[in-house]
Amino acid sequence: MRLICFIILLFALFPQSAFASDDPATLESERMALYEKAEITSQIPWYYFAAADSYERGIRKARKLTENGKLAFIVSEEEWVGSTNPVKNDTSVASIDYYGGIGQDGDGDEQASLLNDEDVIQAIATQFSKRGTSEDHIKAALWDYYRRDHAVTLISNHAKVYKELQTTYLPERSFPLPLHANYSYRSTWGDARGWGGRRIHEGTDIFAGYGVPVKATTYGVVELKGWNKYGGWRIGLRDTKNVYHYFAHLSGFEKGIEEGSVVKPGDVIGYVGSSGYGKPGTQGKFPPHLHYGMYQHVGYTEWSFDPYPSLRIWERQDRAKKKSS
Repeated sequence: MRLICFIILLFALFPQSAFASDDPATLESERMALYEKAEITSQIPWYYFAAADSYERGIRKARKLTENGKLAFIVSEEEWVGSTNPVKNDTSVASIDYYGGIGQDGDGDEQASLLNDEDVIQAIATQFSKRGTSEDHIKAALWDYYRRDHAVTLISNHAKVYKELQTTYLPERSFPLPLHANYSYRSTWGDARGWGGRRIHEGTDIFAGYGVPVKATTYGVVELKGWNKYGGWRIGLRDTKNVYHYFAHLSGFEKGIEEGSVVKPGDVIGYVGSSGYGKPGTQGKFPPHLHYGMYQHVGYTEWSFDPYPSLRIWERQDRAKKKSS
């Protein structure tokens, strides 16, 4: 079972520096080739390999666990070659197999190296295939490692996005309101708030009229929808980098948007309102606006960060797209 748990750990061996190009699209294409190879050898859909890899890379980025392009989590040589193997840097497939190591030959050179991506993906595929190929088997393997329902949910939702869109290259983002709308905003993250107790403002307020459409800013899955006494009618969606995007004080939701829905940048998910600060249905305690927040998942918890810089970038990108169209 401990070997199965190292499956997710091994995804750390997909650093960008290990690939031939620094171009994001090329990097994703090269990663995709590894995921598809794993699918062939294991009969497990490629998007589960992609989802676990994306989750792990997101965690490492959030924790700043990279150094000179090397990711922090690397499976030990002992696990790779076998705990009783006297040669700790052994790459002989026959020897590794004899000593019960998890190392595999993925490129046909009869060697199994931790520094070879094809060998690593073959080892991952072999371990996954021992658990079975059903969705329940995959979720069980994720639970064995993380022991946290939330981690299993995030990885499963990442897989859902990749499955529906049939790609892992999803760079587009969108400003949450239409550019033609009459709106205004400034940086308000960290400002004091008093209703319900002293706290800080964990987002940016974008003031606009009632009923202005609110758009998804990213690709992701709707993780939450409903009422909160602070945020009123609100929606939370999770992108494939583990970031939670929070849209609050809505006047209503777009028809067909439910928990579990896959959304794309620009999809309408709700409408600007002034709901919140009371029991369900409370409206009008403040001017209509969209509260937009961003939260980074770091493994055991999440932390809020200022969305204002991202909003400014997305607004400029949308304007540039509009001019070029």
